[in-house]
Amino acid sequence: MSRSRQSVSRVLAGPGPSRRRVGQGLAAALATLALAACGSGASVAEQSGSGTAPTPTGGASTGASAAASPTPTASAQDFSSIIPKGDIVAASKAMVATSLSAAKGFTPPATGPKAQQPGSKIAFVAGDLSNGGHNATSKAVQEAAKVIGWTVNVYDGQGTPQGNRDAMTQAITAKPAAIILGGLDPTEQATTIKQATASGIPVIGWHAGVLTGPGNGLVTNVSTDPLAVSQIAAAYAVADSDGKAGVAIFTDGQYELAVTKARAMEAYFKACTTCTVLSFEDSPIATADQRMPGLVSNLLQQNGDRLTYLMAINGNYFAGAAQALRDAGKKPDGPPKSVAAGDGDAAEMQRIRSNNYQAATVAEPIDLQGWQLVDEVNRVLAGAKPSGFVAAPGLVTKANVPKGDVFDPASGYKDVYRKVWGK
Repeated sequence: MSRSRQSVSRVLAGPGPSRRRVGQGLAAALATLALAACGSGASVAEQSGSGTAPTPTGGASTGASAAASPTPTASAQDFSSIIPKGDIVAASKAMVATSLSAAKGFTPPATGPKAQQPGSKIAFVAGDLSNGGHNATSKAVQEAAKVIGWTVNVYDGQGTPQGNRDAMTQAITAKPAAIILGGLDPTEQATTIKQATASGIPVIGWHAGVLTGPGNGLVTNVSTDPLAVSQIAAAYAVADSDGKAGVAIFTDGQYELAVTKARAMEAYFKACTTCTVLSFEDSPIATADQRMPGLVSNLLQQNGDRLTYLMAINGNYFAGAAQALRDAGKKPDGPPKSVAAGDGDAAEMQRIRSNNYQAATVAEPIDLQGWQLVDEVNRVLAGAKPSGFVAAPGLVTKANVPKGDVFDPASGYKDVYRKVWGK
């Protein structure tokens, strides 16, 4: 995997505050990439051998992006688990109210082993510390480790496969009690993970792959459920529109995770019989700033006032979208309203806070995940099984946007962990 594709993959899989923007140099590099599959980042279109998409609901074309990048085929995955039973509008409104309250899904298990091995050193191997999510998670891990009585050595892969391998090798050589794999691809690091395990060093992941829980040589992988992210993003638009949303969905067909999230949103909107999927757009996230103004302008011309929501798999799409909306004379608070299914970085928080062409995002509870990582390490050191806890993502709107740059639910999770650890 090249550095450019890996960096974009981390934008998708490792969300967090103050993320480095993917620049024009990265866009140029991506333009030269071959379409060969790259780990779990291969597109669904590549895997199926087809780049043809079904006609979107409402008969709209896939727009300008289709000429440059084939729209991926519909995922064969069954998304019925995220579709509410009965009245989807009423269920969506209830779901949104619950998520905005942050009352559910953010309280970790209240039982577990007491603090193990005081004075231990653990390693946090970050894929790229210039990525805000990786950096913020490393700091949350350090905060929690201090409470439990450990120290943390942080290693930076600096955004390249070789850098990641070097960082992992350095961590293994230091013989820590455990390694936390922060935002790295476990397939890419399969060899070093095996080396660590063979040396008696357990490896715990954070956003290391798509799935949560054990796998890929990891004791467990701490992340949110991507389908839950898509569900709450789509539910917001259904609830906010009272079941009359007309949406365009934006994804990046190079990445399986991105396509899965987008198709999950599409399935949710199709289950809302009074909503309309006007377009499903495959546009590279790396060139979002350059491509979105023209793409959104074309969609506005094609659909007019029927286009009421822009749904993207990541908030990085919306800086470019804002330019087209301004040029079209659209009000900053919509319609159309921009909603991100995953991210929650500082730029998004500011756009939401100031009603500046973004209505909502679905954010990661980064600090909570950092504390959970320390708890998962403590469990494995005690010979206990992983907790199985998967924190919910958090819907952020003008109603609950934090004053700072981080979504941090007030669930008392730090007190829970202190009590569990006996601290």
